[in-house]
Amino acid sequence: MNDLDIELSIVVPVYSEEDSIAVFHSRLLSSLQNITNRFEVIYCLDPSPDKTEEIITSWCEMDKRIALVKFSRRFGQPAATIAGIKMSNGSKVAVIDADLQDPPEILIEMYRKILDGYDVAYGERISRRGETHSKKFISTLGYKLINSSSEVAIPPNVGDFRMMSRRVVNQLNLLTEAHGFLRGLVAYVGFPQIAIKYEREERISGFGKYNRYLGSLKIGLNGLIGFSSKPLVFMSVIGALISGSSFIVGTVYLIQKLLGFSLNPGLPTLVILVTFLSGVQISALGLIGQYISRIYDEVKSRPMYIIDSIKNLNPIEDK
Repeated sequence: MNDLDIELSIVVPVYSEEDSIAVFHSRLLSSLQNITNRFEVIYCLDPSPDKTEEIITSWCEMDKRIALVKFSRRFGQPAATIAGIKMSNGSKVAVIDADLQDPPEILIEMYRKILDGYDVAYGERISRRGETHSKKFISTLGYKLINSSSEVAIPPNVGDFRMMSRRVVNQLNLLTEAHGFLRGLVAYVGFPQIAIKYEREERISGFGKYNRYLGSLKIGLNGLIGFSSKPLVFMSVIGALISGSSFIVGTVYLIQKLLGFSLNPGLPTLVILVTFLSGVQISALGLIGQYISRIYDEVKSRPMYIIDSIKNLNPIEDK
C-alpha cells in the first residue's frame, strides 16, 4: 500500500504489555473493520523485559500494516506518543493505550466525528474504574489548577486518547517542545474539537505504569508549567501577602507593648514563623527552578527520543 493512501494511523505507546497486548490487538482490528482497511497500526515500544516486542514483531511479519518502532531505551509514554504521531502517514491519526482502559470501539465514533468536520475527537472519561480515590482526587485537582492558570483551555478528565485530522498533526509536528504534554499541545493548536464521553474500564491485566495513588505527577506538572506563567505570579502574590501579614503582626505586638501588655511569644511562635516563611521561600525557589529546568531542556535541544529500529514503516518525517 502506498503511504499516501493510508486513511488512518493508530499510534499505540507500549511498555511491558505482554499479558494484554493480544486482546487489545484483536479488539483494535475488529474496530478498524468498521472504519477502513487502509490503516496502519504503529506500536511505539520502550524496550520491555517481557515478550511484548516478540509478539508485535510476529504481527509485523504477517501484516505489513502493522509497524513497530523500538526506542534505544525507555523514554516514557509522552515521548513514545509524539514519536508515533511524527512518523504517522495517515490522513487521520489516533492515539490509544494498549491496556484497554480506553475501548478501541470508541475509535469508530471518533472517526465519524472527523468525517463530520471536526479536526479533533477526544475521549472524555465519565468514570474511572479501578483507580484509587486519591488518584482521582489528584487528577481532578490537577486539571482545575491547570485550567485556572493556563492560557489555553485543556478539557478535564481527558487523556491522550483521541483522533486528529492531518492538519492538526502537521501543526503538532511543527512544535519543538522538549516536554510532550499532548493534550495541552492539541488544545494549543486549536481547530474544531469535540468530546466523546465514555466509561473508562479497569486494566484487564498487569499494573499501570504510573503511581497507583498519585498518578503521573510529572505529566501534570508539565501541563501546569508548560502552558502558563501564572504560578510565578501566584507565588509573588503569596510572598507579598505573607510579608504584609508579618508587618501587621509586628504592628500589633508594638501596640500591645506600648499599652503595657506583658508579651511572651515564646520559642514555639518563633519556630513556627521562621519555618513557615522558610517553606514559602523554598517553594517559590523550587517553582522558579522548574521553569529554569525547562528552559535548560529547551536550550540543550536534545531529541525527545532515539530510535533503535523500525519495522514496516516509511515515516513521513523521513521523506
